Amino acid sequence: MKPFPRSLLVALLLVPAAALLAQPVANNYVPPTHAATLGTTFVDWDSLAVRITPVGQQRAVFDNPTPTLEKFEVHITTLRPGMSSHPIHHHPWEEMLLIKEGSVEVSINGQIHPAGPGALIFFASHDPHNLRNVGTTPATYYVINFYTDLVHTAANKPAVEQAVPGKLPSSVIDCNSLPVTPTPMGGTVTVLNSPTLTFPHLGSHITTLNVGQSSKPEIVDNGDELFILKAGTLEVTVNGVTARLKEGSLFYCAPNDKRTLRNIGTTPASYQVIKVLSARSPKQAGG
Repeated sequence: MKPFPRSLLVALLLVPAAALLAQPVANNYVPPTHAATLGTTFVDWDSLAVRITPVGQQRAVFDNPTPTLEKFEVHITTLRPGMSSHPIHHHPWEEMLLIKEGSVEVSINGQIHPAGPGALIFFASHDPHNLRNVGTTPATYYVINFYTDLVHTAANKPAVEQAVPGKLPSSVIDCNSLPVTPTPMGGTVTVLNSPTLTFPHLGSHITTLNVGQSSKPEIVDNGDELFILKAGTLEVTVNGVTARLKEGSLFYCAPNDKRTLRNIGTTPASYQVIKVLSARSPKQAGG
């Protein structure tokens, strides 16, 4: 596993077991709401229905099995100032949050960490956690849950106590502070590249395409991937089907589907990719 700079990755400290046991528990696995297997799907931000909640708003995106995952669930939460996501809880599946806007405090294993726009938060298996809006404006963030088969055999013990070597711990990563590697098309940022307790591989990167630039044509990857458009306007073609996406929009790309992304706007376009490999992932097409 490639090491992370200490200033960018927060490996959360062990807290007394009694304190963890005192936290509410949310272990119950809920099957996908939709039985249909999810194929590559484009989602425009403006198409998402807004549901009012006691703490703010929620936008449902995906809750389906995929060709390789038992369940893939994504929603977008908006918290009003002073509101919390939920009481502190934990669960066997590992979860990620990507902050779109606002200022929040993240509680993990009893430790509090600030996070703002662009932060990627990873909750390792069974680590107690929640999030609170500490700003004066609404805070909006993507909630991303990939469920692999390992969720059902995960030890009922906080990841921080298991401390399995080589497995990614709960982390708060300021993606805006990571180094950018220039490319002929724009730039790229490596965010994550690691196994976890339930993912044989978890990866994330941010790509920027300058105006008029494209990715390599018909890129193929064998992982389940979520693309989130952070800035700009993209034309995305997957298996010959094209969609136009603007900031805030997202799409799921199924394993080994061919994709090409092109910046069709007047400013640089940046998108973040979160990729998971599981035991069911196919071999890389053409590999």
